[in-house]
Amino acid sequence: MIRGIKAIAARGVHAGMDSLMCCLMNVSQWQLRGHAVTRKRLEEYLAVSSRMNLGAYYAIPRDQEWRRNGKRLSWDSPIRGSHGKNNTAAADLFEAPSRSEAPTVILLHALMSANDRGYRRIAAHFNARGWNVLFPHLPYHYSRRPGGHANGSLAITSDLVRNAETLRQAVIELRQLIGWARQGGSGRIALLATSYGAWVAALTLALEETDFTILLQPVADVGHATFASPASRVMAGLLHDNGIDHSCLDRHAHLIEPRCLTPLTPCDRITIIGGKHDRLSPPALLKSLCLAWGGARYCEVDQGHFGYNAMRRALSEAELFLDKPSRPGR
Repeated sequence: MIRGIKAIAARGVHAGMDSLMCCLMNVSQWQLRGHAVTRKRLEEYLAVSSRMNLGAYYAIPRDQEWRRNGKRLSWDSPIRGSHGKNNTAAADLFEAPSRSEAPTVILLHALMSANDRGYRRIAAHFNARGWNVLFPHLPYHYSRRPGGHANGSLAITSDLVRNAETLRQAVIELRQLIGWARQGGSGRIALLATSYGAWVAALTLALEETDFTILLQPVADVGHATFASPASRVMAGLLHDNGIDHSCLDRHAHLIEPRCLTPLTPCDRITIIGGKHDRLSPPALLKSLCLAWGGARYCEVDQGHFGYNAMRRALSEAELFLDKPSRPGR
């Protein structure tokens, strides 16, 4: 009985934390309600994008000039927008003591990530294990946050066209960063990504092979995330008011739905971690994604979408791969 009471109490705590964070996200959506895309503008965008294949949509520019300032790597983003700060891509580099040709793990943060303190501790963990770490600032986050806006608030709004172009921007930049690490001598590249960052990583897997990848509660169903998630209630209402529903996303699914894509990384080197009480990325959708990818490993922890248990499990899962390259000799 005591165990049951504790379980109910824990579930209440997880639900409360998720509800609070979802409330903040919906408030942000309401503040940006004037950004809601019109049906006409969305149709114009889909008319072009729906004819593109994955390689063309996420194509990498041939020439890229990289800038290094201490631990900060920066370059001109291949996707340009009206917010100047977001047009400069950036990543923080945490090098292992024996960094020459060291393997590299790329950490991708969540949407509207509050700060990078936790990620710095994770970077130190991997550095101690002999891995370099790259921490990209996803579009509209950290160094790329336009003045007057909360960190990452412009990455996902009721402007579905900007959402798509922001996601496209993030995937292309991640591909560029993987290429930079490889050119620097890293024969092994791994991804460890959370929530929105895990969505970016999941799409990138169809274009870039990694040594291993761990995804924490990624977006597995874009329709659910846009119209059925408790974090998108305001956005869904704004879109419905403009005559936009779930069916409008179908024409774009081959470019933004992880379950529609096939990873280049072997499924036994992909781990997806879900939260038992998560309503933003429900366990059922994550398990379906694992099946769609041919049997990727699924792990579940006792938390909602927000919490620390998933990352603790991710670091434990990473230990299974750190000293075991996916290919002999790599």
